[in-house]
Amino acid sequence: MSAGREPYRDRNGRDRDKGRVRIPADIDRPDKLLAGLTARQLAILAVTAVVLWVGYAATRHVMPAAAFGAVAVPVATAAAALALGRFEGVPADRWLGAAWRHHRNPRRFVPAPDGIPAAPQFAPDLAGPAPAPLRLPVARVAGDGIVDLGGDGLALICRASAVTFALRTPAEQEALVAGFARFLNSLAEPVEILVRAEPVDLAPIIDELIDAAPGLPHPALETAARAHADFLADLAARRDLLAREVLVVLRQPAQANNTDLAGRLHRRGAEATAALAAAGVTLAVLDGPAAAACLARALDPAAPPRPEGLTPSASYATDEPVTLAVDRRSASQ
Repeated sequence: MSAGREPYRDRNGRDRDKGRVRIPADIDRPDKLLAGLTARQLAILAVTAVVLWVGYAATRHVMPAAAFGAVAVPVATAAAALALGRFEGVPADRWLGAAWRHHRNPRRFVPAPDGIPAAPQFAPDLAGPAPAPLRLPVARVAGDGIVDLGGDGLALICRASAVTFALRTPAEQEALVAGFARFLNSLAEPVEILVRAEPVDLAPIIDELIDAAPGLPHPALETAARAHADFLADLAARRDLLAREVLVVLRQPAQANNTDLAGRLHRRGAEATAALAAAGVTLAVLDGPAAAACLARALDPAAPPRPEGLTPSASYATDEPVTLAVDRRSASQ
């Protein structure tokens, strides 16, 4: 609690701030060392200043100061922009580093356990850059929804419902925050909360409306169904529609002295379901087919959906290639 601030008390006169510690929103913000600059920014500016001074000392007898200034000013400006600038909320040096790594990394990845074979000699220019082998952290997906991460342990994917927070009363908001805080305080193992979005295809819904409209018992219902189909078609033509999904991933690191990691993950899933229910969140643990389909959509959201099902259907914990398929209707919801 900050100095000089009156403590917040409830209607019974109890101090509600007692025992609470305020944590800044951006806990990853680097420390400011000098003149509001971080160590990274000071290092970039100091190295640039040293390089310019050494260059001036080495060339002052053979180059006029004005000529050296014409070279030093753009260099100093670029260094200042690199140290102080930000692109899309990211520091300029890290943004450029990420852009360079993106440019250097391959664009295509293919499953190749034995490596990528070399292109034939007769078509070195037509083949283009060779794809890189795809190394996924997921080894397999079990039938009960356990995701095997190999040496990194196991994971369990849960789908969470959203909560309308802004429309709640202050008392309800406080209760929801308190329930979510209890869930966070009870965590002893890694947990990831992921909010993802994927494209929505309204074509199946529009086709169903048009096909079902003639069979409705009243002409007004048929007219309303066709009007709604036209509205959805116009909406899909004017906007890029996205479906939002909230996932809670529970991970259990590999432990040499614990062989029941899968059972422990399922118990954690049940505990998380009960804890988040107090915050108004409905948590559903995904089984094998649903977890595999979720991973497939995350890897390739734009892939055309295929008939519903998962092959092989008897066991998901196999070393054979797994064919994933997503129902068009469920993917658009």
